[in-house]
Amino acid sequence: MIDKHRRKRPNWRKLLLLLLLCGFVLLNGIAWMQAWAMTHYAPGGERTAKPEALSLSGKVRAILGGVTVTRPTNSHTPADLGLQYEPRTIDMEGGYLEAWFVPHLEARGLVLMFPGYAESKESLLPSASALHGMGYNLLLVDFRGAGGSSGGETTLGVSEARDVARSVEYARVQWPGEPIALYGVSMGAAAVMRAIAAEGVQVEAAILEGPFNRLLNTVRNRFQSMGLPATPGSELVVFWGSVQQGFNGFEHNPEEYAASIKCPTLLLRGMNDPRVTLDEVRSIYARLPGTKQFAILEGAGHELLATYSPGWWESEVDGFLQKYVTQ
Repeated sequence: MIDKHRRKRPNWRKLLLLLLLCGFVLLNGIAWMQAWAMTHYAPGGERTAKPEALSLSGKVRAILGGVTVTRPTNSHTPADLGLQYEPRTIDMEGGYLEAWFVPHLEARGLVLMFPGYAESKESLLPSASALHGMGYNLLLVDFRGAGGSSGGETTLGVSEARDVARSVEYARVQWPGEPIALYGVSMGAAAVMRAIAAEGVQVEAAILEGPFNRLLNTVRNRFQSMGLPATPGSELVVFWGSVQQGFNGFEHNPEEYAASIKCPTLLLRGMNDPRVTLDEVRSIYARLPGTKQFAILEGAGHELLATYSPGWWESEVDGFLQKYVTQ
Protein backbone atom coordinates (compact mmCIF):
# COMPACT_ATOMS: atom_id res chain seq x y z
CA MET A 1 0.00 0.00 0.00
CA ILE A 2 1.37 3.46 -1.03
CA ASP A 3 2.02 5.85 1.80
CA LYS A 4 -0.08 8.89 0.85
CA HIS A 5 1.83 11.03 3.29
CA ARG A 6 5.20 10.30 1.71
CA ARG A 7 6.71 13.43 0.14
CA LYS A 8 6.71 13.80 -3.60
CA ARG A 9 10.12 13.54 -5.18
CA PRO A 10 11.17 16.76 -6.90
CA ASN A 11 11.04 16.75 -10.68
CA TRP A 12 14.72 17.42 -11.41
CA ARG A 13 14.18 17.71 -15.13
CA LYS A 14 11.65 20.52 -14.74
CA LEU A 15 13.81 22.24 -12.18
CA LEU A 16 16.82 22.08 -14.48
CA LEU A 17 14.80 23.49 -17.39
CA LEU A 18 13.54 26.29 -15.15
CA LEU A 19 17.08 27.17 -14.08
CA LEU A 20 18.27 27.14 -17.69
CA LEU A 21 15.38 29.39 -18.70
CA CYS A 22 16.13 31.82 -15.87
CA GLY A 23 19.80 31.84 -16.85
CA PHE A 24 18.91 32.48 -20.49
CA VAL A 25 16.63 35.38 -19.60
CA LEU A 26 19.19 36.84 -17.18
CA LEU A 27 22.05 36.57 -19.69
CA ASN A 28 20.02 38.24 -22.44
CA GLY A 29 18.85 40.93 -20.05
CA ILE A 30 22.44 41.75 -19.10
CA ALA A 31 23.48 41.75 -22.78
CA TRP A 32 20.59 44.07 -23.70
CA MET A 33 21.58 46.45 -20.92
CA GLN A 34 25.26 46.37 -21.89
CA ALA A 35 24.45 47.07 -25.53
CA TRP A 36 22.25 50.02 -24.53
CA ALA A 37 24.94 51.43 -22.26
CA MET A 38 27.60 51.13 -24.97
CA THR A 39 25.54 53.03 -27.54
CA HIS A 40 23.74 55.63 -25.40
CA TYR A 41 25.87 58.26 -23.72
CA ALA A 42 24.98 59.10 -20.11
CA PRO A 43 24.33 62.83 -19.59
CA GLY A 44 26.33 62.86 -16.38
CA GLY A 45 27.89 60.77 -13.65
CA GLU A 46 31.28 59.12 -13.43
CA ARG A 47 32.48 57.21 -16.45
CA THR A 48 33.30 53.55 -15.86
CA ALA A 49 37.05 52.95 -15.92
CA LYS A 50 38.73 50.87 -18.61
CA PRO A 51 38.24 47.11 -18.12
CA GLU A 52 41.89 46.55 -17.25
CA ALA A 53 41.70 49.15 -14.47
CA LEU A 54 38.59 47.78 -12.75
CA SER A 55 38.77 45.93 -9.45
CA LEU A 56 36.90 42.65 -9.03
CA SER A 57 33.97 44.43 -7.36
CA GLY A 58 34.05 47.07 -10.10
CA LYS A 59 33.84 44.39 -12.76
CA VAL A 60 30.88 42.78 -11.03
CA ARG A 61 29.08 46.14 -10.82
CA ALA A 62 29.86 46.86 -14.49
CA ILE A 63 28.54 43.46 -15.55
CA LEU A 64 25.36 43.49 -13.49
CA GLY A 65 24.59 47.20 -13.47
CA GLY A 66 25.97 48.21 -16.87
CA VAL A 67 28.86 50.47 -17.76
CA THR A 68 28.52 54.24 -17.67
CA VAL A 69 29.79 55.97 -20.81
CA THR A 70 29.37 59.68 -20.25
CA ARG A 71 28.79 62.00 -23.19
CA PRO A 72 32.17 63.21 -24.50
CA THR A 73 32.70 66.96 -24.13
CA ASN A 74 35.29 69.51 -25.25
CA SER A 75 37.05 71.35 -22.45
CA HIS A 76 40.04 72.40 -24.57
CA THR A 77 40.29 73.98 -28.02
CA PRO A 78 43.07 74.52 -30.59
CA ALA A 79 43.64 77.93 -28.96
CA ASP A 80 45.09 76.11 -25.95
CA LEU A 81 47.87 74.93 -28.26
CA GLY A 82 48.38 78.37 -29.75
CA LEU A 83 46.43 77.57 -32.93
CA GLN A 84 43.89 79.92 -34.46
CA TYR A 85 40.62 78.21 -35.30
CA GLU A 86 37.07 78.83 -36.46
CA PRO A 87 34.05 76.95 -35.05
CA ARG A 88 32.00 75.45 -37.87
CA THR A 89 28.55 73.86 -37.97
CA ILE A 90 27.89 71.16 -40.55
CA ASP A 91 24.14 70.75 -41.08
CA MET A 92 22.89 67.26 -41.78
CA GLU A 93 19.61 65.40 -41.80
CA GLY A 94 18.18 65.27 -38.29
CA GLY A 95 20.83 67.42 -36.65
CA TYR A 96 24.27 68.94 -37.05
CA LEU A 97 27.96 68.31 -36.48
CA GLU A 98 30.26 70.73 -34.72
CA ALA A 99 33.75 71.14 -36.17
CA TRP A 100 36.87 73.25 -35.72
CA PHE A 101 38.63 74.59 -38.79
CA VAL A 102 42.32 75.26 -38.17
CA PRO A 103 43.74 77.20 -41.14
CA HIS A 104 47.32 77.27 -42.37
CA LEU A 105 48.65 80.27 -44.31
CA GLU A 106 50.46 78.07 -46.85
CA ALA A 107 48.38 74.92 -46.76
CA ARG A 108 49.56 71.80 -48.58
CA GLY A 109 46.09 70.28 -48.34
CA LEU A 110 43.24 69.61 -45.94
CA VAL A 111 43.04 66.83 -43.34
CA LEU A 112 39.63 65.91 -41.91
CA MET A 113 40.00 64.39 -38.43
CA PHE A 114 37.62 62.01 -36.63
CA PRO A 115 37.92 60.75 -33.00
CA GLY A 116 37.48 57.33 -31.47
CA TYR A 117 34.67 55.75 -29.48
CA ALA A 118 33.36 57.89 -26.62
CA GLU A 119 35.78 60.68 -27.49
CA SER A 120 35.31 64.23 -28.77
CA LYS A 121 37.41 66.20 -31.22
CA GLU A 122 39.36 67.55 -28.25
CA SER A 123 41.14 64.17 -28.08
CA LEU A 124 42.64 64.86 -31.53
CA LEU A 125 44.45 68.05 -30.53
CA PRO A 126 47.96 66.49 -30.23
CA SER A 127 47.66 65.01 -33.73
CA ALA A 128 46.15 68.26 -35.00
CA SER A 129 49.08 70.29 -33.69
CA ALA A 130 51.54 68.00 -35.45
CA LEU A 131 49.60 68.04 -38.73
CA HIS A 132 49.35 71.81 -38.66
CA GLY A 133 53.10 71.95 -38.15
CA MET A 134 53.48 69.86 -41.29
CA GLY A 135 51.60 72.54 -43.22
CA TYR A 136 47.97 71.39 -43.49
CA ASN A 137 44.58 72.96 -43.03
CA LEU A 138 42.55 70.90 -40.54
CA LEU A 139 38.90 70.18 -39.89
CA LEU A 140 38.33 68.39 -36.56
CA VAL A 141 34.82 66.92 -36.39
CA ASP A 142 32.65 65.76 -33.49
CA PHE A 143 30.61 62.70 -34.41
CA ARG A 144 26.88 62.69 -33.72
CA GLY A 145 26.17 62.50 -30.00
CA ALA A 146 29.62 63.75 -28.97
CA GLY A 147 31.16 67.12 -28.11
CA GLY A 148 29.23 69.99 -29.65
CA SER A 149 27.27 67.87 -32.13
CA SER A 150 23.59 67.02 -31.75
CA GLY A 151 22.27 63.73 -30.42
CA GLY A 152 23.27 61.43 -27.61
CA GLU A 153 23.98 58.05 -29.19
CA THR A 154 26.75 56.25 -31.03
CA THR A 155 26.64 53.35 -33.46
CA LEU A 156 30.35 52.50 -33.29
CA GLY A 157 31.06 53.68 -36.82
CA VAL A 158 27.92 52.74 -38.76
CA SER A 159 25.92 55.99 -38.78
CA GLU A 160 29.17 57.85 -38.15
CA ALA A 161 30.21 56.92 -41.69
CA ARG A 162 27.48 59.28 -42.89
CA ASP A 163 28.99 61.97 -40.66
CA VAL A 164 32.30 61.44 -42.47
CA ALA A 165 30.59 61.60 -45.87
CA ARG A 166 28.73 64.78 -44.95
CA SER A 167 31.94 66.36 -43.64
CA VAL A 168 33.74 65.61 -46.92
CA GLU A 169 30.81 67.08 -48.87
CA TYR A 170 30.99 70.20 -46.71
CA ALA A 171 34.75 70.49 -47.19
CA ARG A 172 34.47 70.17 -50.98
CA VAL A 173 32.10 73.16 -51.02
CA GLN A 174 34.06 75.28 -48.52
CA TRP A 175 37.53 74.64 -49.93
CA PRO A 176 37.05 73.61 -53.56
CA GLY A 177 39.98 72.00 -55.31
CA GLU A 178 41.94 71.36 -52.12
CA PRO A 179 43.32 67.80 -51.79
CA ILE A 180 41.73 65.98 -48.86
CA ALA A 181 43.03 63.29 -46.53
CA LEU A 182 40.94 61.55 -43.89
CA TYR A 183 42.37 60.70 -40.46
CA GLY A 184 40.42 58.46 -38.09
CA VAL A 185 41.27 56.91 -34.73
CA SER A 186 39.79 53.56 -33.64
CA MET A 187 36.03 53.92 -34.24
CA GLY A 188 36.82 57.03 -36.28
CA ALA A 189 39.01 54.89 -38.54
CA ALA A 190 36.20 52.34 -38.92
CA ALA A 191 33.79 55.17 -39.83
CA VAL A 192 36.24 56.49 -42.44
CA MET A 193 36.55 53.03 -43.99
CA ARG A 194 32.80 52.54 -44.11
CA ALA A 195 32.32 56.03 -45.58
CA ILE A 196 34.62 55.14 -48.47
CA ALA A 197 33.16 51.66 -48.98
CA ALA A 198 29.45 52.28 -48.35
CA GLU A 199 28.93 56.03 -48.84
CA GLY A 200 31.06 56.44 -51.97
CA VAL A 201 33.47 58.96 -50.42
CA GLN A 202 36.49 59.72 -52.61
CA VAL A 203 39.59 61.41 -51.19
CA GLU A 204 43.29 61.61 -51.93
CA ALA A 205 44.43 59.52 -48.95
CA ALA A 206 43.38 57.92 -45.65
CA ILE A 207 45.23 57.51 -42.34
CA LEU A 208 43.72 54.77 -40.18
CA GLU A 209 44.92 54.49 -36.59
CA GLY A 210 43.98 51.36 -34.62
CA PRO A 211 40.82 50.26 -36.50
CA PHE A 212 39.07 47.04 -35.44
CA ASN A 213 38.46 44.51 -38.22
CA ARG A 214 35.03 43.31 -37.03
CA LEU A 215 32.60 44.78 -34.53
CA LEU A 216 32.13 41.34 -32.99
CA ASN A 217 35.87 41.01 -32.45
CA THR A 218 36.22 44.36 -30.71
CA VAL A 219 33.37 43.43 -28.35
CA ARG A 220 35.06 40.08 -27.72
CA ASN A 221 38.30 41.86 -26.89
CA ARG A 222 36.51 43.95 -24.28
CA PHE A 223 35.08 40.81 -22.67
CA GLN A 224 38.53 39.29 -22.53
CA SER A 225 39.95 42.48 -21.02
CA MET A 226 37.44 41.96 -18.19
CA GLY A 227 38.68 38.39 -17.74
CA LEU A 228 35.38 36.99 -19.01
CA PRO A 229 34.68 34.34 -21.66
CA ALA A 230 33.93 36.10 -24.95
CA THR A 231 31.19 33.68 -26.02
CA PRO A 232 28.20 33.90 -25.92
CA GLY A 233 28.19 37.32 -24.24
CA SER A 234 29.80 39.22 -27.11
CA GLU A 235 27.42 37.71 -29.68
CA LEU A 236 24.44 38.65 -27.53
CA VAL A 237 25.68 42.23 -27.03
CA VAL A 238 26.13 42.69 -30.78
CA PHE A 239 22.73 41.11 -31.44
CA TRP A 240 20.85 43.33 -28.99
CA GLY A 241 22.79 46.40 -30.07
CA SER A 242 21.71 45.65 -33.63
CA VAL A 243 18.08 45.38 -32.56
CA GLN A 244 18.24 48.63 -30.61
CA GLN A 245 20.02 50.63 -33.33
CA GLY A 246 18.36 49.12 -36.40
CA PHE A 247 21.41 47.73 -38.21
CA ASN A 248 23.18 44.38 -38.46
CA GLY A 249 26.24 44.68 -36.26
CA PHE A 250 27.55 41.34 -37.47
CA GLU A 251 28.03 42.97 -40.88
CA HIS A 252 29.90 46.03 -39.54
CA ASN A 253 33.32 44.79 -40.58
CA PRO A 254 36.10 47.21 -41.63
CA GLU A 255 38.03 44.18 -42.85
CA GLU A 256 35.43 43.91 -45.62
CA TYR A 257 35.28 47.66 -46.23
CA ALA A 258 39.02 47.59 -46.89
CA ALA A 259 38.52 45.86 -50.24
CA SER A 260 36.78 49.00 -51.56
CA ILE A 261 39.45 51.49 -50.46
CA LYS A 262 41.48 52.40 -53.54
CA CYS A 263 43.13 55.60 -52.26
CA PRO A 264 46.63 55.47 -50.70
CA THR A 265 46.24 54.31 -47.10
CA LEU A 266 48.48 54.49 -44.05
CA LEU A 267 47.60 51.96 -41.34
CA LEU A 268 48.96 52.56 -37.82
CA ARG A 269 48.84 50.41 -34.68
CA GLY A 270 50.32 50.30 -31.20
CA MET A 271 52.16 47.02 -30.64
CA ASN A 272 50.57 46.45 -27.20
CA ASP A 273 47.01 47.39 -28.19
CA PRO A 274 44.61 45.20 -26.12
CA ARG A 275 41.53 46.35 -28.05
CA VAL A 276 42.72 45.50 -31.56
CA THR A 277 44.95 42.47 -32.12
CA LEU A 278 47.83 42.43 -34.58
CA ASP A 279 46.07 39.77 -36.64
CA GLU A 280 42.99 42.00 -36.92
CA VAL A 281 44.99 44.92 -38.33
CA ARG A 282 46.92 42.61 -40.62
CA SER A 283 43.64 41.27 -42.01
CA ILE A 284 42.65 44.84 -42.90
CA TYR A 285 46.02 45.58 -44.48
CA ALA A 286 45.90 42.39 -46.56
CA ARG A 287 42.59 43.41 -48.14
CA LEU A 288 43.55 46.96 -49.07
CA PRO A 289 43.89 46.82 -52.87
CA GLY A 290 45.67 50.14 -53.51
CA THR A 291 48.88 51.80 -52.41
CA LYS A 292 49.35 51.09 -48.72
CA GLN A 293 51.74 51.40 -45.79
CA PHE A 294 51.66 49.69 -42.38
CA ALA A 295 53.57 50.94 -39.33
CA ILE A 296 53.62 49.55 -35.78
CA LEU A 297 54.70 51.58 -32.75
CA GLU A 298 56.53 49.49 -30.16
CA GLY A 299 55.26 49.83 -26.61
CA ALA A 300 52.07 51.75 -27.44
CA GLY A 301 48.61 50.51 -26.55
CA HIS A 302 45.16 51.59 -27.70
CA GLU A 303 45.90 55.28 -27.45
CA LEU A 304 46.68 58.33 -29.55
CA LEU A 305 50.03 57.42 -31.09
CA ALA A 306 50.96 61.08 -31.67
CA THR A 307 50.97 61.48 -27.89
CA TYR A 308 52.87 58.28 -27.12
CA SER A 309 55.70 58.97 -29.58
CA PRO A 310 55.38 62.34 -31.37
CA GLY A 311 58.60 61.97 -33.38
CA TRP A 312 57.72 58.50 -34.69
CA TRP A 313 54.17 59.52 -35.57
CA GLU A 314 55.19 62.72 -37.34
CA SER A 315 57.81 60.88 -39.38
CA GLU A 316 55.36 58.23 -40.58
CA VAL A 317 52.50 60.62 -41.30
CA ASP A 318 54.50 63.47 -42.86
CA GLY A 319 56.29 61.16 -45.29
CA PHE A 320 52.99 59.60 -46.31
CA LEU A 321 51.13 62.88 -46.81
CA GLN A 322 53.97 64.45 -48.77
CA LYS A 323 53.79 61.57 -51.24
CA TYR A 324 50.07 61.45 -51.77
CA VAL A 325 48.37 64.67 -50.61
CA THR A 326 50.69 67.68 -50.76
CA GLN A 327 49.58 70.01 -53.53
